[in-house]
Amino acid sequence: MAWDTERTKQLLLDAAVREFAEHGPEGARVDRIAKLAGVNKERIYQYFGNKEQLFGHVIDQELAKVMAAASPLPEHCEDLGEFAGLLFDWHAANPTFLRLLRWEGLLIEPQPTARDNERAAYYAQRVTAITEAQQAGTISRELPAQHLLYAVFALSAWWFTAPKVIAMVMAGLTDDDLASRRAALVKLARKLGE
Repeated sequence: MAWDTERTKQLLLDAAVREFAEHGPEGARVDRIAKLAGVNKERIYQYFGNKEQLFGHVIDQELAKVMAAASPLPEHCEDLGEFAGLLFDWHAANPTFLRLLRWEGLLIEPQPTARDNERAAYYAQRVTAITEAQQAGTISRELPAQHLLYAVFALSAWWFTAPKVIAMVMAGLTDDDLASRRAALVKLARKLGE
């Protein structure tokens, strides 16, 4: 039976997503990744170079999923509430994504990845869409488009980033579930654009 290199790479990437999400780039262990994937750890070095480069591949893979499958399209940026709701839905369905981004942000010197230019273009498209909506008068010009975009990113992600803080803040609130949180986020994001 022939060795399936692509399948092996994907097994390693899938295992690495779980390992890096749980332990971060510094705490992740190639032995655990290889064991979880059911693959000899030497394949990690053969296919990805080293642990840091593997983390870059993991970030690239997960960002590609966001950009291709469930990412809000630029036209949704003219309605900041709709945009925030779509981001909220993505984060609810993909909880490891934000963990990986947090780990990436904690690195003293994040390694460039193959998709950095594509990632920058993704953000630039959304800034452009918000700017165009501001010029059309559907979103307020009071704040720069970049600030609005980042605010929507932060507001939609924070629900999944700090669960203990959320539990403390929401204590005593009788109507607190995923749907009510999403509805509040959509209203709040729309107010940002008024």
